[in-house]
This record gives sequence, C-alpha cells and structure tokens, in this order.
Amino acid sequence: MPPRTHDRPNILLFFTDQQRWNTCGCYCEDAVQLGVTPNLDRMATEGVRFDSAFTCQPVCGPARACLQTGKYATETGCFKNNIALPLDEKTLAHWLSEAGYEVGYIGKWHLASTGEEHNYRARPIPPERRGGYKDYWLAADVLEFTSHGYDGHLFDADMNKVEFRGYRADCLTDFALDYLRRRTGEKPFFLFLSYIEPHHQNDHNRYEGPRGSKQRFADFPVPGDLRDTAGDWRENYPDYLGCINSLDHNLGRIRSLLEELGVADSTLIVFTSDHGSHFRTRNAEYKRSCHESSIHIPLVASGPGFADGRTIDRLVSLIDLPPTILAAGGAAVPPTMRGRPLQTLIDDPDAEWRQEVFVQISESQIGRAIRTDRWKYSVSVPSDEPWSGSRRPDSDVYHEEFLYDLQADPFERNNLVRDPACAAVRARLAETLKRRMVQAGEAEPTILPAP
Repeated sequence: MPPRTHDRPNILLFFTDQQRWNTCGCYCEDAVQLGVTPNLDRMATEGVRFDSAFTCQPVCGPARACLQTGKYATETGCFKNNIALPLDEKTLAHWLSEAGYEVGYIGKWHLASTGEEHNYRARPIPPERRGGYKDYWLAADVLEFTSHGYDGHLFDADMNKVEFRGYRADCLTDFALDYLRRRTGEKPFFLFLSYIEPHHQNDHNRYEGPRGSKQRFADFPVPGDLRDTAGDWRENYPDYLGCINSLDHNLGRIRSLLEELGVADSTLIVFTSDHGSHFRTRNAEYKRSCHESSIHIPLVASGPGFADGRTIDRLVSLIDLPPTILAAGGAAVPPTMRGRPLQTLIDDPDAEWRQEVFVQISESQIGRAIRTDRWKYSVSVPSDEPWSGSRRPDSDVYHEEFLYDLQADPFERNNLVRDPACAAVRARLAETLKRRMVQAGEAEPTILPAP
C-alpha cells in the first residue's frame, strides 16, 4: 500500500458473530486471567471502550440489516433470517462510496437469500445482492453453509469459488491482509470484515475452536448467568473461548500490518459483534432473547477520533454504529438512520443522550424490549407454537414477559414481571417501550399483563 493521497481515515469494521461482551479482558477480569483477548485489550487502552453497548436485534441476519442501513429490522423488512436486503436499500457501502471511499467486504453476508427462489446461502451472490460493496468482494451468504471451523470456500467478485485450507478465522484474515497489501491507496478504504466465529457450526451442532481449545480453556471460570443452569455451555465454552482467542490473534495480525504499511494512525478500527450467546439457557438455542447474554455486545473503537484510552458507560446500540461510521468518514448522515453518531459522546461525555436502548426480537417470538441502567423490560406475543414469531414482524397486542432489576439481579435470575410491588415500574417502562416502538416506525401497541 503506497503512501496516502487523502485526508480522511481508513475504516475497518472487525465484526464477530455471537460474541458475549464478557469474553473480552477489557470487560472481564476472568478473560484477562485466561489470556483470551490481549490484542483487543491493548486496543481498548489506546482507543475508546463502550461498556454498555447492546444489539438492536439478537438474530444474525436482522442485526446485519440494521448495521448496513441504520434502520430497524421492521423498517427494512429483514426481521428474521432468510429475508434478503431489499435492492433499493442504501447501505454503508453506498454512502461511503459516494463520499469517495473504496468499499470492500470479506466474510459472512447473510443478506442475499429469501426462501428457495432466491437462495444464495451456499451459492455465489450476484452483484445486485451485495449491498453496494463494489470495489472488493470475497464472501458467502451463510458462511457456515460453505465452510467449517477448518476449511471451506468463499466466492469472489466474479462469482468464482475461492477455497481455503486451515482454521477459518485465520484464512479470512489472510484474505484481508492480502487485500490491504494490494491496495493502491488512492482512496481511503472502508473494509467490512465479517467473521462467523464464535458462532456455533450449525451442521455439527457445536462451537469449533482451533485444535487444542478444549484443553487450553478447560478450567474457565463459569460466568454468573450460566452457573447452575442447564444448556450446553459445559461442553462448548472452552471452544467458544478458543474461537474468540483466535479472532483476537487475527486482530493483532491486522493491526501489525497496518503499522508495517504506515497507515495505523490513519485507520479507524471498530470491533463489535451482532449479538451474544446464552448457550441454550434461556430458550431452545443461543440468542433471540432479551437477556444480557443475548444482547450485551463488545464495542471498542481505536483510531482517528477515538483515542486516549477512554471508557464510556452511556447506553449505546448497534443502531448507532452506521451514523458513527459515516461521520468518521466525513459523509452526511441520512435522516433515515435511527441512531446517533457516537462521536457525540466522545466530544461531550455529558451530552444529552437516550436513557434506554430498544431491542426488537424475532423468530423465537414476536418480542420487544428496553434496557435502562437499572431495568430490563420485555414483552412478547404468547404462543404455544415454537418459532411462531417468524410469521410476522410485529403485533397490535403484546403481553409482559420479563422484568429484571439489574442492580439487584445482574444475572437475571428473578423475573419480577408478576410482582405486585413492581406494578408502577412496569407501567412506566411500558410507556417508554411504546414510545420507542413508535419512534422506530411501529404502530403503538396494547401491552397487557403477563398471562
């Protein structure tokens, strides 16, 4: 990569899949002792760590649609997996390309397929389904359909199969490093690097860390929300940590190359995930719930505009990242975006800011939730049929489902949704939730007491 010929920062979004926030040493001392994320921890000391960051949709495809467009999943129509991003939606790639950026994508896309008619989950994605990433493309729609923890393939811009051999996270990083080395440098770049780790491997029904993970992380301290629960964390958590440790190693490789190329100081790296994992302790699978283990995500940014080892504890959302990225690139933030640039809190930590984050939940249910500094409040549409929520994106009537006092009960063991002493709290939170639903473009619903 030759010397820069532009003033705007390069932007690299390092995106993981299904990663709990407390697997990172910069958030959790247990992870420090295990040595899980030394590179991210170092990046946090140099940049900005957001302690209270949450997804706006704890499902893979919907979260990605939100991140690409800055709109809620009900607005794009991508409220569940296997719904393609509409062809007329403008994405980060479109906005940054118009602002003079080279836009590239590597890894898992998960926004091209709709049913059997347009099923690209294991096939090449045509250019019109790539969300505007026109300058560099090496991806698979659903990466777990074309690869395993070791070995697999992606598809390049010409729709050719590109095979890889080795641990998947390492190989995706190899592709990213090759891209960075080959660039001309005439424009700033925006690279969306989308890993699938630490997501479980669907067809194997388990997490797949690098070989040796089970032994290396066998003596992990059990997180408080998992302790004394069922689920499958006992057999899977060591490999889960192995996945995350591999991602961290590869973050270090990328940062080292940026130093070598002389562009580290002019490159903004944003590290985050789409949602977390509760290891089948809250419902029949790993996410799709309002609980902290599903929605609390890591978010660390380092580079131009995000420096000095600062920590911000205000409540921020994945929906805030699209305007943040556009603002970092000097692009205008469109009024269709629902979030706010996080630079607002960098410039003024005491700036006026929302007092809650809003979450839409789908597939396992039709659900909505808010999370404040103290309270978690969630509503859903009752049904005896599993996965009934996938039938429609919203409802006119919801029932209260969960209320947690996070100060007294941080691991969410005591559901207060039927506690008479909390009736006033529930009423107040219900009004806030309805207001946030309306702000997201939904009709104001009726919320009934828990059945």
